[in-house]
Amino acid sequence: MTTFTVWKFDDPTGAQHAADILHSAAGDGLVHVIDRAIVSWPEGASKPTVNHTHEGQWAGAGWGALWGLLLGGLFFVPLLGAAAGAAAGGAAKAMEAVGIDKNQFETLKEQVTPGTSALFAVTENGNLDRLGERFHGLHSTLMTSNLTEDESRLLHETFG
Repeated sequence: MTTFTVWKFDDPTGAQHAADILHSAAGDGLVHVIDRAIVSWPEGASKPTVNHTHEGQWAGAGWGALWGLLLGGLFFVPLLGAAAGAAAGGAAKAMEAVGIDKNQFETLKEQVTPGTSALFAVTENGNLDRLGERFHGLHSTLMTSNLTEDESRLLHETFG
């Protein structure tokens, strides 16, 4: 099963640390990372930085386009004008493709702010129990996921 998740951290370096742990877990066979993007927004910066690294075999243009629409719509869209509406519409379509609705999109936009970071990950075949051990104590918030209700509950219990 392919899973799209977004984790928020209350500091600008937390998402990178989590991405490093995720990469290590993938190396140990606990999860297959298809693609990921890290958003880091240092305090005082006018906009966040985005680091997109495709991990899987099928990455390239497909996921790059998704990250461009999604992250562009969240953080880099002009505040006024027709371009904003078009970009927001494109981002909303990208989000629907991975199971994230408009309300979840707005929550992401409101919660990832200066002084925070977020890890956007597309994974499959994750061992949630063993991954939970690796991520324990990271002080993160699961912002959104396309997991089933039971899987989401398990993820919340596992990761806090």
